[in-house]
Amino acid sequence: MSIHTRNPLNHSAEYRYRRFLNWFPLGLTYATFYMGRYNLNVASTEIMKTFSLSKGEFGIIASAGFWTYALSVLINGPLTDRIGGKKSILIGAAGASVLNLVIGLLFLAGWQTKIIVGMSLLYSVNQYFQSFGALSVVKVNAPWFHVKERGVFGGIFGIMISSGYWLAMGFGGWILAHFGWKWVFIVPSALIALMAVVDHFLVRNKPEDAGFAKIQTDDATADMGAEVTVPYGYVIRRAFANPVVLTLMVAEFCTGFVRQGLMLWFTPFLKEVHGIAPGSGLHEIASLGITVGGIVGGLICGFLSDRFFQSRRPPVAFLFYLGQIASLLMLGFTTSPLLAALLIGFSCMWIFGVHGMLSGTASMDFGGTRGAATVAGLLDGVQYLASGITGFGLGSLIDKFGWDAWTLMIVPFSLVGSMLMLKLWNATPQKNRELMNRKGF
Repeated sequence: MSIHTRNPLNHSAEYRYRRFLNWFPLGLTYATFYMGRYNLNVASTEIMKTFSLSKGEFGIIASAGFWTYALSVLINGPLTDRIGGKKSILIGAAGASVLNLVIGLLFLAGWQTKIIVGMSLLYSVNQYFQSFGALSVVKVNAPWFHVKERGVFGGIFGIMISSGYWLAMGFGGWILAHFGWKWVFIVPSALIALMAVVDHFLVRNKPEDAGFAKIQTDDATADMGAEVTVPYGYVIRRAFANPVVLTLMVAEFCTGFVRQGLMLWFTPFLKEVHGIAPGSGLHEIASLGITVGGIVGGLICGFLSDRFFQSRRPPVAFLFYLGQIASLLMLGFTTSPLLAALLIGFSCMWIFGVHGMLSGTASMDFGGTRGAATVAGLLDGVQYLASGITGFGLGSLIDKFGWDAWTLMIVPFSLVGSMLMLKLWNATPQKNRELMNRKGF
């Protein structure tokens, strides 16, 4: 029975509560995905020390995973649009849980040979299943949120990401300090499996599946009939013929380099430059700062977008790209261990704000309810294509030029991203839909 008002901005209390039962467990699941993905970052210094790997050699493992993720989202985005977000999150959770368990058990058993090849393969398969995470979150939530509410959802998406980083870096650092680095792979496996069970019972793909009326989302596919099935080819053609989506893809390439350029290397940076070891007080400050900074950045981005820029995402992203430049330069030049730890979180505020706004919100706006996962996959894919360069590429450059050049090699990508947002300053889903209709899409 339909118990939900047709006015998309006047939701009933019952609808809001049921929507919470959707996005909250999905958010927790996504956070555990991060714990099972960035545990590699947490264990990086110990892995390099244990197996005598250079930063470039360790970066090969990270790059293999990042590029596998980049290819996977291009496949799994359309797949998620076809089978639905709930099935996708369950598939991803099952695979990520098993792979993290396998990696942890192999290390506990004394694995010593062909570490680079073996870990590159296992981490890549893990990343394949991890790629279902963001796609599923975006796909499930698109039918539940009107376009004017999605700035707020962008903030929620940022909270999900930030909570995952705390689980990975904060809780993961605690596990490493008390139980050893091998357990940072095993514990996430159990948590991901637990959340898969919760999702099975609570998550619904769209309001109609929970007994509510379909809402008018007013996004890029809002003008299509309720029963229209959108083929893979149509969504891909629409995306690549769409100048806004193409520009967002380039911007997310920049975001991917900045985000992973910081996240992959900040732990060895803090240890080697400032003497801050994982599990120490200052490392906990940095890890907590990632979470707090990401939450604050996501919420501010969403608030500013919906309240001051008429639900336009690029103006806020532009401001946050500038914030990235300032914070990264300060991080690179500071000589204070405390300030360096604090600047990790401060930088993440600007980085995660943009990431949540573009991947979590703009993908729903310009992909539409029916193509949300495909567009999210395109944006996430190019982001992880850039992330792969931060593995062996940035790692090898740090080996060669040292930590003084680290943030200086990241900042140009933030600058390019800011310029791209100026180009999209006035873009909205409504204007974009009219443009695509004139093109015959």
